[in-house]
Amino acid sequence: MCHTIKTLLSDFGVNPEVHELDEISGGRDIEQALLRLGCNPSVPAVFIGGELVGGANEVMSLHLNRTLIPMLRRAGALWV
Repeated sequence: MCHTIKTLLSDFGVNPEVHELDEISGGRDIEQALLRLGCNPSVPAVFIGGELVGGANEVMSLHLNRTLIPMLRRAGALWV
């Protein structure tokens, strides 16, 4: 699902900052913290404008409800 979300955002012209938790030091600790925040599964965990949006299901729901693009614009991640 991480690839799907990265592709969706890239298709909109967003350049997401991606942290591969299995490739960084402390990634397991971050994954545990995401679980405590309610991300289950913990990845992908999507933050827009510094706010936790949720995982793939939440992002896809926002997209289907046509609220994802306005949210990205408000956060300054999308200019079009």
